[in-house]
Amino acid sequence: MKAMILAAGFGTRLRPYSLLRPKPLFPVLDHPLILRHIAQLREAGCHAILVNCHHLREQIVDLLAGRDGISLQEEPIELGTGGGLRMALDFFGSEPALVTNGDIFHTIDLARVYQEHCSSGADATLVLHDCSRFNNVSVDDKLGITAFGDRGAGRKMAFTGIHVLDPNLLRVIAPGIFYNIIDCYRYWIARGKKIRAHVVHDHFWTDMGTPEDYLNLHRVLLTQEPFKAASPFYYGIGVRMPADLHSRDWLCVGAGARIGRQCSLSRVVVWDGAQVPDGTMLEDVIVV
Repeated sequence: MKAMILAAGFGTRLRPYSLLRPKPLFPVLDHPLILRHIAQLREAGCHAILVNCHHLREQIVDLLAGRDGISLQEEPIELGTGGGLRMALDFFGSEPALVTNGDIFHTIDLARVYQEHCSSGADATLVLHDCSRFNNVSVDDKLGITAFGDRGAGRKMAFTGIHVLDPNLLRVIAPGIFYNIIDCYRYWIARGKKIRAHVVHDHFWTDMGTPEDYLNLHRVLLTQEPFKAASPFYYGIGVRMPADLHSRDWLCVGAGARIGRQCSLSRVVVWDGAQVPDGTMLEDVIVV
């Protein structure tokens, strides 16, 4: 099985933080998110993983270059999801390719998704769920995807950013241009290709699209089942917390960060290496 992590986006909604790191490298409990994706794909049976990168791509290259089973696709221009996948055609070969967005956090069973796609006879399988914030994919009673956007009939569901596809579908995309993979699926639906939904229910999923989403992910991981940590206060390696620190609800402090005296930090994520001066009082923010 081959897989691709889409990691080339600008993360516009996460500015100014995404001006410092690409979204897939944002720390989640002090570990780059993309490393979780790689671990999940390997657990699902992926023997070769391709990561594309454009925005701040040197950081992704520095983290992943030379790792076993990982290939990097550096994109000098913005290609979009479809353009990036089109560039990966030679990597995919002829077998179905498993694709995941690099800016999501989830507990979806990727091996099951891949196996069901291979046994379904579909040309592509998109993992969907009910998420009212993003419900805009129309699905018929046989789990066929019929449309994207508000105009389609049938049940509306949300695309998780995880899909499996026949690489030959990508040949309709001209090489080297910006293209959205959803437009590729629209093209093939109109021509009778079988674009199928794999619907998931009992799982956790979040799009890490905004600072609020990022903070809420940490709240869930530190305080809610099934993730609930032993303590809602997470401190990375080398962090010395002053005895007079005041904190409520939850807190995540990355490795090597320095917290000054007489600080109050509640519902805060402090990135690795960050400095929090004496007397700082913060709630519901990211410190970089």
